[in-house]
Amino acid sequence: MAAPCPEDPSLERHFKGHRDAVTCVDFSLNMKQLASGSMDSCLMVWHMKPQSRAYRFTGHKDAVTCVNFSPSGHLLASGSRDKTVRIWVPNVKGESTVFRAHTATVRSVHFCSDGQSLVTASDDKTVKVWSTHRQKFLFSLSQHINWVRCAKFSPDGRLIVSASDDKTVKLWDKNSRECVHSYCEHGGFVTYVDFHPSGTCIAAAGMDNTVKVWDVRTHRLLQHYQLHSAAVNALSFHPSGNYLITASSDSTLKILDLMEGRLLYTLHGHQGPATTVAFSRTGEYFASGGSDEQVMVWKSNFDVDYGEVLKVQRPPATLASSAENLPAVDFPIPPGRGKSLESVQSQPPEPISMPQTLTSTLEHIVGQLDVLTQTVSILEQRLTLTEDKLKQCLENQQLIMQRTTP
Repeated sequence: MAAPCPEDPSLERHFKGHRDAVTCVDFSLNMKQLASGSMDSCLMVWHMKPQSRAYRFTGHKDAVTCVNFSPSGHLLASGSRDKTVRIWVPNVKGESTVFRAHTATVRSVHFCSDGQSLVTASDDKTVKVWSTHRQKFLFSLSQHINWVRCAKFSPDGRLIVSASDDKTVKLWDKNSRECVHSYCEHGGFVTYVDFHPSGTCIAAAGMDNTVKVWDVRTHRLLQHYQLHSAAVNALSFHPSGNYLITASSDSTLKILDLMEGRLLYTLHGHQGPATTVAFSRTGEYFASGGSDEQVMVWKSNFDVDYGEVLKVQRPPATLASSAENLPAVDFPIPPGRGKSLESVQSQPPEPISMPQTLTSTLEHIVGQLDVLTQTVSILEQRLTLTEDKLKQCLENQQLIMQRTTP
């Protein structure tokens, strides 16, 4: 039996500032910021400290569909119906670089765990991978035959998973760029997909009101939940791997206990469809957004040591061909209980031995490099714009000279 939660999840605060439906939310690593995107074409960065003013970032010409903080928290990527991806420095200036990523709406942006690459998914039926700092196109994955709504890297960055309106979830090997497997069990469009923190399984949400969990090595369906009465729009794993939260057009959020394969809580907060949901990086909080233009922050109140959650080591999501190659953490289905997972913590994680001061120093350096490369990128863009304007001025001057010369 999983330990019961000591308290119900509680609504901590709600943020109002968007002027249309909220489409996406994401927490920064240090929990100081929460980003949200909306159909109003704006990106908001909310501060978790009370009385701190939010930043409103404008730049996209159409609805913002997706948002993701880089692992260091120093950059923020957003995708839009205007077919572009913007990478922002989430400070008061809110400067960004922009690149045309796809030929149709960008539905999903996600940084790799090393922060070096970005995966995007679009209504143009493709998944694309880019280098973060130069926004340089690396490669495209194009076997879906309808809109691709979501694409995510595995925790170790070796795999990519994508979800599409062609009713499939596809698993890709990043190095070979091959589609390793197609999961075709959904009865409708697949709206969202993500990796379990261990990297050993994936969960997908669908328009058919279901959530399905598959093992990425055996490709076996582990769990199937049909708890919502309308489309499931988004989901998020708790960093411990023990819980999954879902957001649905039936206006509810539901928290599932993956260890026991059962529903723990149904939360009613939004008026109208709940469009997005995400746990913070430690799992202490989660945020949700809805068509009611509201962003809500909830305290999880799970019986979990949040400091320990961050120390969980993730086994590689290797696609093993034989049983002895499988990672230590496994998900067998217990006999006689057709739809549940056994405890993820089958072996206690060993804490990483690197001193905390060194880790935080390295993180800080990486963050500063992020900001520097982004600043250089912004300067390059400005220089290009200046050159273009100068060229135009010279051309106009030449035309005027020609006209005035007898």
